[in-house]
Amino acid sequence: MTLIQTSDTLVYTPHQHHRSAVATAVAEHTVTAPATAPAIHLPPLPLKRPLLMVGHGTRNPQGRQTLIDFANIYQELDHSRPVLPCFLELTEPSIQDGIDQCVAQGHTDLTVLPILLFAARHNKFDVTNELDRAKARHPGLTFHYGRHFGITPGILDLWKARLALLDEPKHNPNRIAREDTVLLFVGRGSSDPDANGDVSKLARIVWEGSGYRTVETCFIGITHPRLEEGFDRARLYKPKRIIVLPYFMFTGVLMEKIARIADEQQAANPASEVIMLPEMGLHPQLIRVLRDREIETQLGQVAMNCEMCKFRLAAVSEDQTHGHGHGHAHGHGHGHAHGHDHGQAEMPDHYAQPEKYHERIWQVP
Repeated sequence: MTLIQTSDTLVYTPHQHHRSAVATAVAEHTVTAPATAPAIHLPPLPLKRPLLMVGHGTRNPQGRQTLIDFANIYQELDHSRPVLPCFLELTEPSIQDGIDQCVAQGHTDLTVLPILLFAARHNKFDVTNELDRAKARHPGLTFHYGRHFGITPGILDLWKARLALLDEPKHNPNRIAREDTVLLFVGRGSSDPDANGDVSKLARIVWEGSGYRTVETCFIGITHPRLEEGFDRARLYKPKRIIVLPYFMFTGVLMEKIARIADEQQAANPASEVIMLPEMGLHPQLIRVLRDREIETQLGQVAMNCEMCKFRLAAVSEDQTHGHGHGHAHGHGHGHAHGHDHGQAEMPDHYAQPEKYHERIWQVP
């Protein structure tokens, strides 16, 4: 597996040491952080409230820069209010840095959007904990916290368009049909079962009506099945081609890990072609989803389905045990050390064994 390091490359092809025609074709549909914003029509904002964009954070410089480029492009599309990028962990500026910058500019009423794909612990606890810390330091602040990106028609269209490119003869020289191809959908993996379920749901929706032999869902960390097992499952169908679809917004340590494993799998099983699509990257569809999230936050229309949230279920269980009620909210604080790096080889994998995972997964902080 060769990781292409050019800014407009959007496809990894095993053992290919040059930028492929697929990469060129996909790049035509991709924003590449130009000096001026691309021609993307966005609906107007109801308010001119400053926006704080909170990325997960990574020690990978390219991944960090992509989030900053994302914020810069979004700012260029609308200068009516400031857009400030920051990160939850692993790199700077931190959430506290971003909030301090807003305060220094005289802003006390802020929209905060998590640039996260699914609603898991980071979205429900860690970001909101940082907002609580900021309120303690700046009592006059008001935060309007928005929703994660989730599953949207635009994101589905993004993946369907990229998969369609792989059907073109110039990108599929062996003319491998979809019925001889298995999709291998790779999620990040979470300690929140609800978020993991959304990954499986999205994989299924992408597959429905696609004509591919089947889709297998796996994860690169925390939950199971892991990526290696995903390949094992995919090969049970004896496909001529496996398309690896990593459901990540930007690059980072985990994308590099997925690429490495895919390369190893290709070398060990040369009979099946392995194609790895890239992370979503700076795509217009993500900018449109971001606009939708900002507008709904400004209008006070943020809604999340918490029916299967393990934190809500724990609260309900406690109510039944102690005979008193209390509200469930995602805005309460808790201690969380941000000194770890997801995906680093030297960090312990507390969920490496499925039985350990099943023992702990429904526990709450």
